[in-house]
Amino acid sequence: MKSDRPAFSFRVDEAVPNFIDTGPFTVMDAQCSLCARGAKWIAHNDPQNVFRIIPLQSDLGNALMRHYEMDPADPMSWLFIEEGYAYSSLDAVIRVGNRLGGIWRALNILSIIPKRGRDYFYGLIARNRYRFFGQTDLCNVSDVEIIKRLII
Repeated sequence: MKSDRPAFSFRVDEAVPNFIDTGPFTVMDAQCSLCARGAKWIAHNDPQNVFRIIPLQSDLGNALMRHYEMDPADPMSWLFIEEGYAYSSLDAVIRVGNRLGGIWRALNILSIIPKRGRDYFYGLIARNRYRFFGQTDLCNVSDVEIIKRLII
């Protein structure tokens, strides 16, 4: 789902710490193994080396979630911000796939599922992500491609 907020609205929100916001970035749960796999997917399929990753558990991640009226404690909380606009749920996954290009554009096929169905499917996975995939610490991974993209 795309946020109704204007592009780069987080820049004027005093609650959001200043950060270098060039290029697309994602806010994801740094304790979720599925999210860590998503970070690895992004890091290893970004030929332009432009994606940045912000841990949900950081002050910046929390502030961005609240700015977009999302609860950082809610398993559904995952953001992708591109050109200042925020996307969440499977819509964010589709946008990331488009941005990565190549075969990942095939994720557009998910767009044929009605929004309600996409949100239901995403919610089912998100609410059970620790049980299905386990936990990790994204900030302590040894993958250089992920580490150089982290904004902590």
